[in-house]
Amino acid sequence: MNTFFINFKQTFVFISVIFISLSGFSQAETSKWKAQFAIGVNHPFSEGFVDGYYAKGINFPTINLGLQHMFKRQFGAKLDFGYNRFSNEVNSLEFKVNYSRINAQFVYDPTPVMTFLPVGFGIVAHAGPGFSIIKPLGIYTENKTSFLNVMAGIELHYSITQLLTVYLDTSYIYGFSSDFDPVFDGYGSFNGNLLTATIGVSYSLSGCYYCD
Repeated sequence: MNTFFINFKQTFVFISVIFISLSGFSQAETSKWKAQFAIGVNHPFSEGFVDGYYAKGINFPTINLGLQHMFKRQFGAKLDFGYNRFSNEVNSLEFKVNYSRINAQFVYDPTPVMTFLPVGFGIVAHAGPGFSIIKPLGIYTENKTSFLNVMAGIELHYSITQLLTVYLDTSYIYGFSSDFDPVFDGYGSFNGNLLTATIGVSYSLSGCYYCD
């Protein structure tokens, strides 16, 4: 079975169990939890590859699953998992890479003070540290690597109902990694920075605690 679908299925089941458990808990207490799912594209920066290996400018898919908790109307935190797949461009040696990450992020919602926004729209900023796991496919499976990261992004939300919003997200993931040494450890692998753009849905698991 395709590696992408195996990894995604396992991750989806794990996150779903967490969501269901927290949803059950929140029925008893008015919570501030939100579940998020987004899908989109990614752009790996060329500095993360060794010579001879170049990725396409735009790659699909990027899949993000997140769980968010708002401590205050404007401040919160979230834990999210991201899966990204990218592959070689035409003039590059052939390769495919699975880039997975998990991040704990601070969340800030400035919407209440941004009075110029149209009704129903909101902006959310997020940033925080995490861990990246790189798994090359094909003949380069031995060149897997991992490193710490920090990411930051901004979301534009539009409310469908008081419980459901759709949003656009743009995020930049900076990798704290070192050069491949020896260089052939980098064949078909990646140790650089990643830009993502996704569209997603955010759903309140237990009612509209902070609705205006």
